[in-house]
Amino acid sequence: MPSATSNPTNGVAAASTPLCHIVTPVGMLGYGLREDETTAALRPLVATGIPTAMILDSGSTDSGPDRLAEKKLGSPRTSYTRDLRKLLKLVHDFRIPLIFSSAGGCGIDDHVNEMMKIIEEICAEEGNEEYSFKTIGIYSDIDKSIIRERLKAGAVRGCGACVPELTEEDIDASTQPVAQMGAEPFIDAMKANPDFDVIVGGRAYDPAPYVAYCAYLSKLNLDDWNSPVVQRQWGGFSHMGKILECGGTCAIPKSHGAIATVYQDGGFTISPLTPTARCTPVSVAAHTMYEKTRPDILHGPGGYLDLNVATYEQMADQRSIKVGGSMFHFLEQDGLPYQVKLEAGAIVGYRSMFMGSVRDPILIKQFSSLVDLVKGYAADQHSHVTEKWELDFHLYGKPDDSNEESAALSEEIFLIGEALAPTQELATSIAATARIAVMHGSYPGQKATAGNFGFGIGGKSVIELGPCSRFSMYHLMELKDGERGLSLEDSIVTPTTNGVNGNGVHKQRKSLFTQAVSLIGKGSRPSAKSSLATTNGHVNGVKSNGTNAATASNGLKPNGLTRPRTLGDLANVVRSKNAGPYEITFDLIFESREAYLKVKESGLLTKKTIARAYSLAESDILWCGYFDPAQAFKATIPRIRAGKRRAGGGFMENDVHGSQQHLALVNIKLPEELVEDLVTWLD
Repeated sequence: MPSATSNPTNGVAAASTPLCHIVTPVGMLGYGLREDETTAALRPLVATGIPTAMILDSGSTDSGPDRLAEKKLGSPRTSYTRDLRKLLKLVHDFRIPLIFSSAGGCGIDDHVNEMMKIIEEICAEEGNEEYSFKTIGIYSDIDKSIIRERLKAGAVRGCGACVPELTEEDIDASTQPVAQMGAEPFIDAMKANPDFDVIVGGRAYDPAPYVAYCAYLSKLNLDDWNSPVVQRQWGGFSHMGKILECGGTCAIPKSHGAIATVYQDGGFTISPLTPTARCTPVSVAAHTMYEKTRPDILHGPGGYLDLNVATYEQMADQRSIKVGGSMFHFLEQDGLPYQVKLEAGAIVGYRSMFMGSVRDPILIKQFSSLVDLVKGYAADQHSHVTEKWELDFHLYGKPDDSNEESAALSEEIFLIGEALAPTQELATSIAATARIAVMHGSYPGQKATAGNFGFGIGGKSVIELGPCSRFSMYHLMELKDGERGLSLEDSIVTPTTNGVNGNGVHKQRKSLFTQAVSLIGKGSRPSAKSSLATTNGHVNGVKSNGTNAATASNGLKPNGLTRPRTLGDLANVVRSKNAGPYEITFDLIFESREAYLKVKESGLLTKKTIARAYSLAESDILWCGYFDPAQAFKATIPRIRAGKRRAGGGFMENDVHGSQQHLALVNIKLPEELVEDLVTWLD
């Protein structure tokens, strides 16, 4: 469907020559999208005649290891069907390609096939008789024998300082490892099938399909990795993909999706899909901080994105940003081998839980003692069990035992008891026993003798949660020559016995990435894409004369306060988020340049500040520093639960996204001299 274009050699021409338009309707397939907004965005873009595509992500490890360990879809199957039904209609109506990666949430081969099956089902629905899509599935499951071989050769290491070394036991326990592919398999698939309509990618680096589409159209030569032109192009394509793969998170307020126009030199403009939202230099620059250990150097397959000289320019419409100066540093420049990230999960047991609340003020004041009693009772009643099991509690609203005033203010404690055991039956027995002990345990001064515990939410006393998982792989593996791309010779197209129109099924292979190509749907193949005009001269909320449909903020006084007292008063954004499964990262973004510079000059935010706020040693801080383009400070620490470094998800997890860990920063008091300096400036 798209076609490659010649690559201008003149720098000025390359900077002003559009390569393609990319629309990301939503940051995650399966989360729902606004078809009207996407249609309004596509209509004028397609009418330009410049290659246009819809590209989006469909996977993440943010929600823990369960998807990988249990081969579960990341969203309900009905949600994927709903979104794909809308997207395929747009593919048919506008004659543009749809590309998405990490199918089904974790990108295993089974999930690629499941998405292909959904596409078949949609094409077979009444009213879709004209649908016909050349569809490519790209597969990323990796055989454990390859991983063992590389481990023995010393070619596997943890992806980050907090990731433990991979062991043979980890490999054995893993359900199905995947290799997070870069852009190369997508590029190879496009070259081999230039008339493709849909690409369903397995597990991939989130920006990979964006980079691939641009690199394919520009005929970028990756063998010329030492060329500054190639480094700039690949850097720009990667930077654009890193922003768009999260949809409209780069906008104010957050938009459902986003639009990019990419230029031949790697520069690009970006704007939100939602008409009432807008992008600013700060909001776009700040997005490279999101979920990352550091904001200026972003590692990915084959090297890293260097944003130290990137520029962000507000466009005349006051809602679009032009980005330039992004560079990519290839591992080949340092004589290092190409690497991909391995991901896998393993089942460690089964969980059951119970939940409810305690309101008795007499019990609340001595609740810690009751918890100890409950754990002891459960252990006593299961003393005959030889297998290892665990019981612990999530407590919400529990007062500080050392603070009588805190105990007096607490009116209710919400409790969730969580049991982990080798079998579901044992986990349920432990949870049920603990619930009885919470309900009927005695304590000094007890008056409410009918029971201590309000329970029955959802009509259940004990809830069986099923398997409990852990991350067994989050490691970098070195590839050999030829492994980074697509093994086209291993591709095969065969009809399935239950397929609507002969869906391709990949055969067993030895190489890392393969494809299956299918023609899905009974309609006739179009000879050319449609040309659709704009409607009433409007493009996604912005009139064609450049009049802004969104209102800009003046960005002067921080949060409207005249005398800020804490960082939470001063910063416009204070957030925490997981940066992979093993790290938590914190971002503080300031609305005004003046306030940011005053905080930076004050010396308030340092490794020592972060270490003190989170009771860590300064040596535990993984990264800490300021990022001028976003008017921001960032710090990254190990993920710690119950005093130990742990990966996200699993037993006793209560904040898998890490999004509720920022309050220690919100409450940091500003030094009085900084407050006075700020007050003088505000006055």
